[in-house]
This record gives sequence, structure tokens and C-alpha cells, in this order.
Amino acid sequence: MREKRTLVIGDIHSGLKALKQVLDRAEVSSDDRLIFLGDYVDGWSDAVATVDFLIALQKTHHCILIRGNHDELCLEWLRSGKDNPLWLQHGGGATLASYNKVDTKTKEEHILFYENLQNTYLDAENRLFLHAGFTNLKGIDCEYFPETFYWDRTLWELALSLNPDLQKGDSIYPKRLSHYDAIFIGHTPLSKTGIAEPKHAANVWNIDTGAAFKGALSLLDVDSKKVWQSDPVHTLYPNEQGRNLK
Repeated sequence: MREKRTLVIGDIHSGLKALKQVLDRAEVSSDDRLIFLGDYVDGWSDAVATVDFLIALQKTHHCILIRGNHDELCLEWLRSGKDNPLWLQHGGGATLASYNKVDTKTKEEHILFYENLQNTYLDAENRLFLHAGFTNLKGIDCEYFPETFYWDRTLWELALSLNPDLQKGDSIYPKRLSHYDAIFIGHTPLSKTGIAEPKHAANVWNIDTGAAFKGALSLLDVDSKKVWQSDPVHTLYPNEQGRNLK
């Protein structure tokens, strides 16, 4: 019997074909714990279908769904109907087009889905999962603004700036990182132009391998650090632009 795994999945950006592919390649079963790091929409054309898939997956699998900044932007639009030009420019246009094809009941179900996403998840092994980062030196419980959890980029910048030889417990090790044994994030693509694998710096793991652009969708086994990836997502949507920069 295979051991139960904790698997973390990077930013999907409506790439449902890639999500199904990577779950299949990792041979995911209902025994596994799946932690999704947010940004389920904005990019490819399958926004509605991606959320429908995740709603159904929650009924058969142990899923933890983190809130991403693009999920919050989509929720704001579903609630108000007010266009956000910056959101439309950064993948929201494809999401809007997807939702324009569905009925009010589906939109209401999806509003509940977005509202029920969680900003952070801390497991029993003191491993923290969130979309972007946090800024408070005392950790997530003392963060002033919840929006930071899905907008911050300074946590990853901090981790990248450290001397690789610096160890947790050293006197100059950043207090912000010292509270958790490991931190798993998405939000900042490791590459927009090609294939990249999840990367770690200090005790922070970045799982966003650019599925919205020219990269693949990645899934990581939190314990073994084994990685599975989809095909480059843009090859699964050959007639679409995604969030690719022109």
C-alpha cells in the first residue's frame, strides 16, 4: 500500500488540461492530500471548467485550496460586474469570456468557491502554504493586511537574497523565515519564456513554473521533493495567447 502523500500544486491559471495531465502523471489518488496554491483563473480559456473541476475534486479528495490574487480579482468582478482594465490585461479577459457563457446559478456557486478559499495553511509539520508571502517579522498570525498573503513578492526576494550557506538558527537569519520549517508559495513565475522546475531558496519553495506563460504546471511531493510537470501549457491551448507577453 502506497504511503499517503502531501502534494502541492502551483498556479493553474485556467489550464485545466495541464492540471488533469499532471494529476494523472503523479498518479494522484484519494489517499493523497492536495494543496493548491491559488490563481485558478486568468490565463487560458478554461476558467469556469477549472473551478467546476476543483469543486468536484473536493468531494472525492482531501483538498486544501489557497486564495490567489487572480482569484480575488475574479471574485470582485463576479460580485460587482465592474470591469477592471488591469485585470483584463493580465488574463482576466479570458476569464470574463468564459463566465459570459454560463448561467447565474453557476456564477453564484463559484462566488461561494472563491469566498471559501483560505489565505494560509499551516500543517502539523510546521510547513506553511500560501500564495505569495507575508511581511510581519512575527509571522502570519501578526500580519496586518490579509491581502499581503496573495500579493506580496518580498518574501521570495528575501529568500533569494540570502547567502546559501546561511542556516536557520544563525544570528542573522531573517526572523520572518525562522517561524516555519518550510514555506511553499506560488505567485512569482520562475520563468515566463520556457520550462523551469520548482526552486527553493533558504526554506522557501516556489512552485510557480509559469503555467500562464510558456511554462508547465508543476506538482511537488512536499516530503520527497519529487516533481511532476505537465507539457508546456501553451502547447495544450495552441490557438490561445494565455498571459504571454507580446
